[in-house]
Amino acid sequence: MEVVYHRRIHGETKTTPLARLGQGARVLPSPALLREAFMWSQKRTVTKTATVSLHANQYEVDAALVGQVCELIFDPFDLERIEVRFQGRPIGLAVPVRVTRRTHPQARADAKPPPASTGIDYLGLVAERRDAELSGRPIDYAALGDPPDDDTMPGDDDGASDDAVGGDGPEQEGTR
Repeated sequence: MEVVYHRRIHGETKTTPLARLGQGARVLPSPALLREAFMWSQKRTVTKTATVSLHANQYEVDAALVGQVCELIFDPFDLERIEVRFQGRPIGLAVPVRVTRRTHPQARADAKPPPASTGIDYLGLVAERRDAELSGRPIDYAALGDPPDDDTMPGDDDGASDDAVGGDGPEQEGTR
């Protein structure tokens, strides 16, 4: 990008981006202007009692605004400080009367950082254990053969089968 794009003449400006960057001093916005850029706003009609409602919170505003639609400017993470504007002009701050919600319902806090790594590779440990158990031998399905036709269950030492349906042992009288 530095070698090709910044040194090529731009079609609209008729100069290279690198030369254009060096022409003027960069003016950084003030902190107040940056704060203003990230504020949210909503319009509300002022009631007869000179109050406005914003997400279950009540605020008192200038009585001259009764019946008028004003704009409420606020930080979505702090609903206790509300700036009031009427026809684009700042009127002042709204006075909180009843605040039940401190943040805007759609405001999402930054995601929590992931927990610090423990340095233990659990998936690697499971894979190593699996490889150790298989010892590198593939499963030979042909050697498994067909299951026996008799009623012997794997693990029976004496080869005797249980006649009961559930394999509970001998049937007792009066239990069925």
